[in-house]
Amino acid sequence: MSKKTASKKPSGHEIAGRVEIVNGHGGLSLLKIKTPGSTAEIYLHGAHVAGFQKNGEPPLIFVSAKSHFAAGKPIRGGVPICFPWFGGRDGEPAHGFARLTEWQLVKTAAAPDGTVTVTLALPEIPGREAWKNLRTEFVVTVGDKLTMELTTANESCDGVVEFEACLHTYFHVGDIGAVSVSGLEGAAYLNFAEGDNAAPRPAESFPIRINRETNRTYCGTTSAVEIRDEKLHRVLRVEKSGSQSTVVWNPWTTQKMPEDWGANEYLNMVCVESGNVKADKISLAPGKASVLKVVLSSTALK
Repeated sequence: MSKKTASKKPSGHEIAGRVEIVNGHGGLSLLKIKTPGSTAEIYLHGAHVAGFQKNGEPPLIFVSAKSHFAAGKPIRGGVPICFPWFGGRDGEPAHGFARLTEWQLVKTAAAPDGTVTVTLALPEIPGREAWKNLRTEFVVTVGDKLTMELTTANESCDGVVEFEACLHTYFHVGDIGAVSVSGLEGAAYLNFAEGDNAAPRPAESFPIRINRETNRTYCGTTSAVEIRDEKLHRVLRVEKSGSQSTVVWNPWTTQKMPEDWGANEYLNMVCVESGNVKADKISLAPGKASVLKVVLSSTALK
């Protein structure tokens, strides 16, 4: 993990016993959140949720042990915010600039039921005038579930803005060979493990089993997804709204990965990503807003 000079911590947002602001890995500002039933970690760098764990359970979120924690580099794992584009773009950072930007901490709040809510805002970035009319906030609520809401408003007077957005969630699993992913039966998909020009694949009638490089984009689906983990004896559930796309990804041993990834880490993770990408990109009219909401939860496997 990279080591950098500690950044200046924001003040006035700590809540005794609930929200602490510390210097995390690489000196990056980190919010450590505690509720009666869970803990979470959020970096201001990328507004990046890097941890969520219910008391007495294994972590729900996976982060690579080799991840960089440094300005200008993405955190590998957790919940990267892919915005305002998804995937590669010539001369630009993959998955957009939001995950490389230090977001502003707007407020924190603790509710009587024990949940904690954190609101962050994407600042205006010099050189990104094409996106200056978009106001983007990320609200994370931590309790027995993890709720994430990415809201984008078009504040221009006359221009439609097109963008993609995705919450690229890495889930921690006990053994990828003992995992199945259900909820996408009946939805056609693009199989990018076979190349960027892969033709649409017809819908399947059975859960996904991951035994090779997997990179599937399901468009036009609003379904909830469940990750059944036989090793850790639990079911992880991904519920969403304001989302038409779901991406399922595991690099296996065949996808070329950067240096911030361990050779065997594919065994303990799977990404189920919720958003609006490819054919489902958002065209946002002036004065309108788009809300992408994702709720993550876990239950014991029956």
